[in-house]
Amino acid sequence: MIRSSLSLFAWHGEVGAVQPVIHPDDKAPYEAAATGLQLMGPVMGGATRQASVRSGLEALSGSKPDIVLIHDAARPFCSSALVSRAIAACATTGAAIPAMEVTDTIKRVDARGRVAGTVDRAELRAVQTPQAFAFPALLDAHRRAARDGREDFTDDAALAEWAGLEVAVFAGESGNVKLTTDEDFARAEARRIASLTDLRTGTGYDVHAFGDGDHVMLGGVRIAHDRGLSGHSDADVALHALVDAILGALADGDIGKHFPPSDARWRGAPSDQFLKFACERVAKRGGRIAHLDLTIVCEAPRIGPHRDAIRQRIAEIADISVERVAVKATTSEQLGFTGRKEGMAAMATATVRLPWSW
Repeated sequence: MIRSSLSLFAWHGEVGAVQPVIHPDDKAPYEAAATGLQLMGPVMGGATRQASVRSGLEALSGSKPDIVLIHDAARPFCSSALVSRAIAACATTGAAIPAMEVTDTIKRVDARGRVAGTVDRAELRAVQTPQAFAFPALLDAHRRAARDGREDFTDDAALAEWAGLEVAVFAGESGNVKLTTDEDFARAEARRIASLTDLRTGTGYDVHAFGDGDHVMLGGVRIAHDRGLSGHSDADVALHALVDAILGALADGDIGKHFPPSDARWRGAPSDQFLKFACERVAKRGGRIAHLDLTIVCEAPRIGPHRDAIRQRIAEIADISVERVAVKATTSEQLGFTGRKEGMAAMATATVRLPWSW
């Protein structure tokens, strides 16, 4: 949600700089959300929304911009076109806010929970952000309010009105919703998933030879066997194939590129960290893993008794539901190196959904 709001302004051609304002406890998640974006260093907010905005304005006072936009990060679906309209409206009027006509009937209710009257909705508007102002005027209004001890304004337009500024209204967007309740977040997540229209498929293949040992690692599950698998890290042939499938869907190299076998750090390392890494690469691109399909080829050990445990473990590592993980097993009819019980092979397909981009 934060990255969506940050990237909207960071990539907007009419925006010269973006000044984030955050809570001191949120530095780590903010830095993760801001990765790769050209932003000013974040400043710390205050106890109220108004105090936080003032902190951001004071941080910008040295650069003296002509127009400043104030946007709630809780509105991640704002469009680039709305930002452009805000800038244009402010350039004409000096202060402008996006708003939507109220279509519901509005009632005034008394302290007893009884209807006290019906409000004429023709004069009402539901206000959104970004709100746009001439920078010097808004900074002066915030400073005056601070001197007068006024910290009760719920948006910058209300503060501007108190300071005597005339605020214009321009058309908002029905999709520019503010996420507040659990239901809001559920609808937003469904909307986000529906927007992931770039459907990618990647394939992975891996083999490992048998060596000394008393177990094999398959799909993150330890399975007793009279031999072990040798090779990269813990030689989990199943997870290695899945990692390459996910990286293939992202066109992001392969497991050897990110975790070279020549690096001593990965000798004997658990392969679940490689799969977590690949899944995080998907998340950083704003995407989701839709499905993982794995086929294990071997004469022994028998995979069937462990199939559900492998599916569950892969789902846990990838942070997806187990219904999105398929695990199949087959022999090679005693043909080839797997048929001679010299090793194991695995093939994987990953289906990934990403935001569309050219």
